[in-house]
Amino acid sequence: MPDNASLWARREQAVARGVATAAPFFVERAENAELWDAEGKRYIDFAGGIAVLNTGHRHPRVIAALERQLQCFTHTAFQVAGYESYVRLAERLNRIAPISGPVKSVFFSTGAEALENAVKIARAATGRSALICFSGAFHGRTLLTMAMTGKVVPYKAGFGPLPAEVYHVPFPISLHGVSVADSIIAIQRLFKADIEPRRVAAIVIEPVQGEGGFYPAPPELMVELRALCDQHGILLIADEVQTGFARTGKWFGMHHHSVEPDLLACAKSLAAGLPLSAVIGRAPILDAPPPGGLGGTYGGNPLAIAAAHAVLDVVENEQLISRANTLGARLRDRLEAVRARVPLIAEVRGPGGMVAIELMHGKNPDPEATRAIQLRALERGLLLLTCGTYGNVIRFLFPLTIQDEIFDEALAIFEASLPS
Repeated sequence: MPDNASLWARREQAVARGVATAAPFFVERAENAELWDAEGKRYIDFAGGIAVLNTGHRHPRVIAALERQLQCFTHTAFQVAGYESYVRLAERLNRIAPISGPVKSVFFSTGAEALENAVKIARAATGRSALICFSGAFHGRTLLTMAMTGKVVPYKAGFGPLPAEVYHVPFPISLHGVSVADSIIAIQRLFKADIEPRRVAAIVIEPVQGEGGFYPAPPELMVELRALCDQHGILLIADEVQTGFARTGKWFGMHHHSVEPDLLACAKSLAAGLPLSAVIGRAPILDAPPPGGLGGTYGGNPLAIAAAHAVLDVVENEQLISRANTLGARLRDRLEAVRARVPLIAEVRGPGGMVAIELMHGKNPDPEATRAIQLRALERGLLLLTCGTYGNVIRFLFPLTIQDEIFDEALAIFEASLPS
């Protein structure tokens, strides 16, 4: 059996340098919230494949659904020959989406693909081309979603020129002195200086910024954006790729708000690790592109669809929305208690089970201390991810199915990894 060092050497020779890997080990097997590497060392997984595993590794319902589908067929391409499970999943998502009125869905493979197609749909529906996004946002690594993303390194550096007519405004973060009023004024300034509103197809926003630092969008911001969109005929697109499927203590992050998006893009935990994404939205908007205008060879693959049905069943039957709120409250309480004695922790935040801490030295972000905590936790067997524009945020992406004793063990490891 090869060890981690030999596997890493082979990786260096065979795999493109541009694919970064956070952990220095190679996974041999996994179960719910635990990983074992090629050398047999155990880790508690608080990364979740970057928010993909709300239902944990190898959930029995997901495995059973995949096994059943394998006995039927693995691929037809929905554009060639359809299957009932695709239609039924669209019906289920249409019912739970935070959008009223007739709703439709369409399936793709990745979050970036869903965002690209949400933009295509918005442009077809409005006859407009421009987009307004937010600083710190992450929407993907394809050419268009890279332009939409609000962080240069490592996502944009060296990859220009980027698509035109993508504008960014500040995301409101009270910790860093940016208010909702600042964000709205910036949009109004765009309308005066850069782009007339009647050329803007959509405003795109994450209900909670993911890679940007786990900053929740203030409710008053969503209300203002909805009013601006209604005033100018602009569509509101919610990027729920990371916030979907119980992570925030609701089905979707937009369920925390009093207003609705016109389109919603989701992926990640939708299919428990199988590549599946969706765009959900108001039926007249979804129907704007003509037949053949949307699709993709693997979009809505039957195995991924089967996994997604199992995920929705698990969220419902195991009450993972309530579980996200319970675990998130326990984690926030524990982190606030730690914060009282570790001044490096500037803020504890996040709804439901989408929790993060931001580390600052005075008023300055402290990515070095953040990375040091991450590495000490890894040495002790806890896998964590950082995020944020400055890399000074630790996010906690535990499976919502995690056992209580393993959750407590992980928190003890994290506390032991903090500076004294």
